[in-house]
Amino acid sequence: MKRNYDSIAWFYDRLSRLVYGRALVRAQQFLVKEIPANSRTLIVGGGTGWVLEEIAKVHSSGLSITYVDSSPKMIALARKRNAGDNKVTFIANTIEVVGAAEIYDVVLTPFLFDNFTDPVMQKVFVQLHERLATQGTWLFCDFRKPVVFWQKILLKVMYLFFRVSCGIEASALPDTEGCFATHGYKTKTQNGFVKGFVISTVYKKG
Repeated sequence: MKRNYDSIAWFYDRLSRLVYGRALVRAQQFLVKEIPANSRTLIVGGGTGWVLEEIAKVHSSGLSITYVDSSPKMIALARKRNAGDNKVTFIANTIEVVGAAEIYDVVLTPFLFDNFTDPVMQKVFVQLHERLATQGTWLFCDFRKPVVFWQKILLKVMYLFFRVSCGIEASALPDTEGCFATHGYKTKTQNGFVKGFVISTVYKKG
């Protein structure tokens, strides 16, 4: 994939909070409490790594975390976070080229799939699906297709910005809900943020 967030890593969190306040933080805080103790957890697209500190507030130790992001600068920032006594393995690469030997109890994808076109999303989805254990938990957080005018405008502006600055290929949100349904996932719990523009869902793999 062409996308890479190196150019905006240094101000990504400030930009996010300028636009959305702490809504995107709360959306991920809603999910991390669903991580079981002593679990093997895969985080893909975690960005600057502040979510590691949120996880450490719930589990100060006992987790084995694989943290994958395509941006080396994002990974460098994430390494500086306080992850407690949890074991964290950092990988600065895309999930497509990361070895598939490990099976995880939890997969966390915070605002990952909005970067992809539908065909690429489906390919990445299958790769993650195959790495999640049966009865495993998928913690999903992303934007939802807009239903009101201001959401539609904001989404267009976001895609234009990230296409120019980071080289993302997508220009519209992929059908992630359909993909989870096709692969037999069940919704355990769900919450909306930013007037429903952001959705956090805890899925269970059948």
